[in-house]
Amino acid sequence: MSTLLTPRLLSAISMLLACTAIGADLPKAVLKPAESTVQRQKERQKERQKERQKERQKERQKERSAAAERGYRVLVDKALLTSDFSQEVFDRLWECWPEELRSQAKRGTEKKRREMAFQRYGLTARPDDPRKPLQYVVDKDGNWTMNCFSCHGGTVYGQSYAGAPNNRFALQTLTEEVRKTKFKMGKPLSRMDVGSLVIPLGTTNGTTNAVVFGMGLMSQRDEKLNLVAAAPRKLIHHDMDAPAWWNFHKKPNIYIDGFAEKGHRGLMQFMMIPENGRDFFIKHEDDFRDVYAYLSSLRPPEFPGEIDTELAERGRGIFQQNCAECHGTYGHTPTYPNRRIPINDVGTDPVRLTALGVEGRRKYSRSWFAHGDDSEPQTTIIDPDGYVAPPLDGIWASAPYLHNGSVPTLWHLLNPTQRPTVWRPVSQQLDSELIGLTIRIEEKTPLMELDAATRRSYFDTRRFGKSNAGHDYPEELTKNQRKAVLEFLKTL
Repeated sequence: MSTLLTPRLLSAISMLLACTAIGADLPKAVLKPAESTVQRQKERQKERQKERQKERQKERQKERSAAAERGYRVLVDKALLTSDFSQEVFDRLWECWPEELRSQAKRGTEKKRREMAFQRYGLTARPDDPRKPLQYVVDKDGNWTMNCFSCHGGTVYGQSYAGAPNNRFALQTLTEEVRKTKFKMGKPLSRMDVGSLVIPLGTTNGTTNAVVFGMGLMSQRDEKLNLVAAAPRKLIHHDMDAPAWWNFHKKPNIYIDGFAEKGHRGLMQFMMIPENGRDFFIKHEDDFRDVYAYLSSLRPPEFPGEIDTELAERGRGIFQQNCAECHGTYGHTPTYPNRRIPINDVGTDPVRLTALGVEGRRKYSRSWFAHGDDSEPQTTIIDPDGYVAPPLDGIWASAPYLHNGSVPTLWHLLNPTQRPTVWRPVSQQLDSELIGLTIRIEEKTPLMELDAATRRSYFDTRRFGKSNAGHDYPEELTKNQRKAVLEFLKTL
């Protein structure tokens, strides 16, 4: 079959040959089909790359979710300490309660007594298994063993919420009444029963002497976590309010002074009971990698009430100008500066800062806990000069405020001169006006009150380590500005 060479076709062939000979660009009309094919190939390649990237992201998210679920199961199902008491002991705690409560419990059903006990000691039902407490692992034999949710698994105004500070936990009262019940039943005492005779567990419901627990445990270990015989050291007892876990993912460091770099090993410090030797920590390291993943997955609840969006938006601007430098920004592109504020500037209670000395921090820095793996040490600040301003996500849900839990509501936080000297919570309901705990302001703590649980519900800011002074920056704002900022804080 032959092709007829018309004048027009001959002209096009001549032009192609000329362009090729001199290295010139080919005419667009000739190149267009080839360019379109190449462009389509590139676009398809990009689309395939995007799909592969999406699949990898889904797989990583699936792995993170699986690790987080395993971490939760570690906390609620694995007893990592020795047992504190049995179900039999717990079921008879009511027998040592004050007469009025004891009479109510005696007349009630087993279920009612259990509800009364949960209420008295600040325990909550597990969201996934209401038959069990969130704060203790209860095994098949009925042994109760404390877990991390004792301090970090409370309620958000009556609703059980894993990761919320347990602002109702009455550890001192619970331990005292467990000890009394065991004496009555002829049961052996646990490490907590005996230890609480020497180290106070918490002088106010909702706060604990947790930092001192860690200091005491670490004093009986060397830097590789081997048990050593060491003379008891002098400890400065003070109560702390547990931070919300839902901000863990934002913070590169842990503790209010931010002295320790975040890592899964650092989460294991409170496992240092004598029964857990060095091998225990090696064996359970993967468990705490999963716990780390679980903590990193948590996010705060949303404010349940109405929000004046116009007022909140004005508050956002005021917050940006006055608060974001320390507490960060919020929205679609949040930032967190992780800024440590010198104690002389922030002016809050200094006891927590000074209680843990340089030598204790230095020992931590050399320990197994402060190594992300077995090679490179983490960065540890052995002599911090103040407290780190925390992220404020879910701040409306984490009352009371300041590191020692001395300020009951956000309104009081924003109005420093109006903070109550002595107060106590009277309800689990949100104070929808002041945003925080529903409280009653009192003149003093009733020291003659025989019921320790009632007596410890009073928060007296004049006591050692419990000052509500400091963080008075809001005084620079007008009343209307503070009102707008309060509205904005509901949105976080």
